[in-house]
Amino acid sequence: MKKIIASVVIALICLYGASKTSAQIVDQTYTDGLYVNEATGIKKPMPMLNIRESDIMWKKRIWREIDFRQKMNQGFYYPTVNHEDWKNFITVILDGLKEGTIQAFEVEKTDEMLTPISYNKFMVSQSDTTYKTLTRPYPPYDQYDTMIISKFDPSEVMRVRVKEDWYFDKQRSQLLVRIIAICPVKMKDMNGTKVPQPMFWIPYESAREVFARAPFFNRSNSAAQLSYDEIFSNRMFDSYIYKEENVYDRSIKEYAQGIDAMLESERIKQSIIDFEQNLWEY
Repeated sequence: MKKIIASVVIALICLYGASKTSAQIVDQTYTDGLYVNEATGIKKPMPMLNIRESDIMWKKRIWREIDFRQKMNQGFYYPTVNHEDWKNFITVILDGLKEGTIQAFEVEKTDEMLTPISYNKFMVSQSDTTYKTLTRPYPPYDQYDTMIISKFDPSEVMRVRVKEDWYFDKQRSQLLVRIIAICPVKMKDMNGTKVPQPMFWIPYESAREVFARAPFFNRSNSAAQLSYDEIFSNRMFDSYIYKEENVYDRSIKEYAQGIDAMLESERIKQSIIDFEQNLWEY
């Protein structure tokens, strides 16, 4: 009987000690801020207007370029080190391409989206292999050949090209614009000179779901969180026109250089504004 009572007492002591130990282990989750940001990753893009071909009385295709070095566009380039839910533009695109939520197309001379390209194929195409002859830094100082493989560096992506259509909708009596596709541009070093290298084209409409869930830094108010989709839809970026559709299918730099190219870009932008103004009588 004494043995039974002793066994019961020992069991109770063990249970008490285990419960006390488990009570000391507290699962605490800390918030890095004033509150838990519940808006991240749940935004939806605004529906696009339904367009009928019979309502479009005028249309012009424009190509423009967004330079990340401009102050207004720095949110596309930063952060260089990704946060938990805050990434730069090229990282958002590559993550979507890797997950299969974004479809990319190879760059064609006509800027048409004809040949799909996968994430793996793109990463392989961005790997450069060079062969160099080096000299050993110790005796007998003989020479040897080596192979240097350089992988894709996201920090080299400093521009993005936008293909868009400006059109006048006679049903709504408005001059409107719709982005058709975007193309990240890498600045490649060619003999000490930075040369723009288009990477791939992405249909904008199919990528809006991904862009809507990716936060864009709002330098004016961190509580009013923006997304990349809102930046494009509300045209909250600085850019310049580098091409308009023309019979020669040539860009501005093919017939104008320097200040003349800048003036030509402004002339094209002003011609769109003048077209809308000339439609009305005051």
